[in-house]
Amino acid sequence: MGRNAEGHGLGMSFLTVTVVSATAEVWSGEASMVVARTTEGEIGILAGHEPTLGVLAAGEVRITTADGQKVTAQAEDGFLSVDNNQVTIVAGLAEITS
Repeated sequence: MGRNAEGHGLGMSFLTVTVVSATAEVWSGEASMVVARTTEGEIGILAGHEPTLGVLAAGEVRITTADGQKVTAQAEDGFLSVDNNQVTIVAGLAEITS
C-alpha cells in the first residue's frame, strides 16, 4: 500500500456503478474502471473522477469490476452521471453482452 505526501496510507478506492434500462436494473456493483461512449467521444472513469454528466452514444459500456472481471453492456439513448465515486448509466436500451 502506498502513502500520500502526509504519510497516510492510500487504500484502493472503487466506484459504485449502476446500469439501468427503461425497464430494469441491468447491473450494479463495485468497479475499478468504467469506459463508455458518449456523444463527445469515449470516456474512462476511475475513482476520484470529477463530477460529469454525458449523453450516451450507442455502443459498449465496459466495466472492470473490483475483483478484475470484465462486464460489457450495450447501451443507447440515455446519459451517464459521475459524482462522488458513484457512476449511474441510464439508457433507454441496455443489456449485458458479456
